[in-house]
Amino acid sequence: MDRKKMLKQQFKETSVEAGIYQIVNTINHKVLVGSTLNLKTLNGIKFMLETNAYTTNKELQNDWNQYGKDAFKFEILEKLKKKDDPYFNEKEALLSLEEKWLEKLQPYGERGYNKKQS
Repeated sequence: MDRKKMLKQQFKETSVEAGIYQIVNTINHKVLVGSTLNLKTLNGIKFMLETNAYTTNKELQNDWNQYGKDAFKFEILEKLKKKDDPYFNEKEALLSLEEKWLEKLQPYGERGYNKKQS
């Protein structure tokens, strides 16, 4: 099997993990807390920021443009533990986990890029 096929196969076999992440600006210490059903998508977020295409949070994109990619670090805060319960709702569980981290870190205003939900 050639290397390209092997890498594709490895990618397909890698389990999809949901979780909570943060993007930290190491200059002004602002934080964005987010969640995803697939932590692999963090590479996509980095790519969008690097190409000035991250429309989800303009303030974060502006700071990325101002300070550059080396001023930011991506961290996984917690991976969602899946349950074998047939009634387990991954989206709801992820939302609940994200709310816990938002409450804990309070990444609003001067402290972060998140907006309070009213």
